[in-house]
Amino acid sequence: MYEYIKGKLVVKAPTHVVIDVGGIGYYLHISLTTFSQIKDLEDCKLFTSFQVREDSQTLYGFATEGERHLFEHLISVSGIGPNTGRMMLSSITPEEIQQAIVAGQVNIIQKIKGIGPKTAQRVILELQDKLKKQGPDALIPLPVTKSSAIEEALTALVMLGFGKPQADKVLQAIHNAEPDLTVEQLIKAALKRL
Repeated sequence: MYEYIKGKLVVKAPTHVVIDVGGIGYYLHISLTTFSQIKDLEDCKLFTSFQVREDSQTLYGFATEGERHLFEHLISVSGIGPNTGRMMLSSITPEEIQQAIVAGQVNIIQKIKGIGPKTAQRVILELQDKLKKQGPDALIPLPVTKSSAIEEALTALVMLGFGKPQADKVLQAIHNAEPDLTVEQLIKAALKRL
């Protein structure tokens, strides 16, 4: 519902902030990771996750999209609610959590307050494949590189029913002739040749 909230920080605490946006104060629950990144700022932009429960409607704020993304993964696991997800992100960094999940390190996840051995195993079981597919840099937004533009175009062509080896060969030829094409331009040019 809300992508982000940007405004003046009126209240800053390790667990929450109030951001004034046009005379309206938004109360957002935050992790210690986010607090450490915004504690010296007067104005900030926080990416949000709006959680609606039977008895509450709560906004959670994150300094980065990557942290919010991981938070939403964590709360998708049975037995982990928003407060536990926030506790996890306050205990160790999002990068450490992701690394522990991908590597299957139950002991690291289990050290977090409120997470027992069964919950730690469930987190790893449910999220390990998702986070592996996203790669080690999932929490760090990266610009699209030339090679990933080719990879994206190849994926799209394969999904359209073209053979991978043939589509890859055509895309490489197009990329060598015109290296600055976008994903869309690569796909359109490849469709003309396939």
